[in-house]
Amino acid sequence: MDFKKTILWAVFSMSGLMLYNNWQVHEGKPSFFGGVPASAPAVAEKPGVVNKADVPKQVSGATAPAPAPGQAPAASTGVVESAEKFVLQNDVLVLEISSSGGNVIDAKLLKSLTAENKPVELFQYTPTHKYFARSGLISLNNADLPNHTSSFKLIQSGKDGSGRPFITLASERSGVKLEKTFILNPGSYVVDVGHRVTQATANTAPLVLYTEIVRDGSQEQKIGPFDGAFSASTFTGPAAYTDKEKFNKLEFAAIDKNKITIPTQVPAGDPAWIAMVQHYFASAWLPGDKFARDIYAGKIDNGLYRIGMQIPLGDIAPGATVVEKARLFVGPQEESVLETIAPGFELLKDYGYLTILAKPIFWLLEKIHGYVGNWGWAIILLTILIKLVFFPLSAASYKSMARMKEVQPRLMAMREQYKGEPQKLNQAMMEMYRKEKINPLGGCLPVVIQIPVFISLYWVLLSSVEMRGAPWVLWIHDLSVPDPYYILPLIMAVSMFVQTKLNPTPPDPIQAKVMLYMPIIFSVMFFFFPAGLVLYWVVNNLLSIAQQWQINQMFGKKHAK
Repeated sequence: MDFKKTILWAVFSMSGLMLYNNWQVHEGKPSFFGGVPASAPAVAEKPGVVNKADVPKQVSGATAPAPAPGQAPAASTGVVESAEKFVLQNDVLVLEISSSGGNVIDAKLLKSLTAENKPVELFQYTPTHKYFARSGLISLNNADLPNHTSSFKLIQSGKDGSGRPFITLASERSGVKLEKTFILNPGSYVVDVGHRVTQATANTAPLVLYTEIVRDGSQEQKIGPFDGAFSASTFTGPAAYTDKEKFNKLEFAAIDKNKITIPTQVPAGDPAWIAMVQHYFASAWLPGDKFARDIYAGKIDNGLYRIGMQIPLGDIAPGATVVEKARLFVGPQEESVLETIAPGFELLKDYGYLTILAKPIFWLLEKIHGYVGNWGWAIILLTILIKLVFFPLSAASYKSMARMKEVQPRLMAMREQYKGEPQKLNQAMMEMYRKEKINPLGGCLPVVIQIPVFISLYWVLLSSVEMRGAPWVLWIHDLSVPDPYYILPLIMAVSMFVQTKLNPTPPDPIQAKVMLYMPIIFSVMFFFFPAGLVLYWVVNNLLSIAQQWQINQMFGKKHAK
């Protein structure tokens, strides 16, 4: 039996199955390995109806139990459609804030463009898609306090002393005044949000501030002509981070079944944040850490999901004021930016199962890009560096394959000699390998090692918004989507065919046919892969062909002597 070819076929088959499984999950179909696709239809809401059940129950400590997912607050419909809207803008972000609840209901990312050359609209509040951020006050005695259903009035807007645009809205109920101030920093996707709470009457009930992100369960909107197969992250939904439990992703399907586990209580001083994640982009609330906080998540009966955090403000004396500062992130998952915002915030960028390999690969790729200024050339240089690192190992393997090609006639003769006697054939082959000092599995090693690197780079290219819309040369205008003319996949198929010819032909005719057809199978699969990934594979193949040809030439000259 030709062990080398069998292992090669198994490795390629498993890698192909894993990549195809990612596509199945993204397309809303069940994973081959279990699980339910995270998707749910968006449900339009009736305008003009205020849902008082929106307002969350207090979940702080032992004073009140956490609400069941079915009791989670829904979107603030109220009079959002007819409410006054205020615009806050810097050079990268445009926010739209509604006077109904003081909620952020629209966010346009000016430097991230769609296929129609329009800014990506991350937050939206339309009949077909709802995704927004909100906040408000609650108390244990269920007092009617300013919350995300209240009507807010504009108090002040303009630029502060540092030249930053800001807007302040206020609402007052039951003797409690809530002022929300939104401030944008130049070139930043982080919004400074201040909640100023003033107690005007003798109300002894402790107050709790809540911040939430609400979204329907639909997959993210398509933002490019090739978005679809092999072009989106497998996760869309809520996520939470705490210093103790680290990063937790909450599948929509798990929320539906009430099978989620999140840390509900966060001690004062510990970092924590909540987020809503999708391919390339995310939003998150990052409250301050001077108070203890409580995290909660759930689904609402109108098809919306939410994740929230409550901050107990305690008893506020009459005439006193408490200010709680938070940050709201709305933007792309640029790793170098995420790392500067909060502990663990870079985990919003989903690298899949091979994060341990993918992160250093992206780090190196980003460093190379800093010198060459083009992601395509950075991928090519990264491929060369990877080949150099594995050069000694690859050289030994190619030498083993060259030796195998040398003894190929003897193997064919043995197969004829011991036809119908597989045990004797295997014994004779093993004896020959021993005498010639040939490792029949030696040629498999570079492929086996390369597959995890290949899959890790697949996730890097899949998840990195840095390469979204990044051109290389000529017809490649976006490395994150498939080659529009399929030129790179065809070049890759030819290179694989040449590699097959340089390798020793398997003695088994069936295996020989499999190895011959493999370039065709893989080229078809690579039609749907991002151009950056195919570019890596093409360059890797060309380098392998050059290395293998040189070693074959060396052995050929040695044999001629």
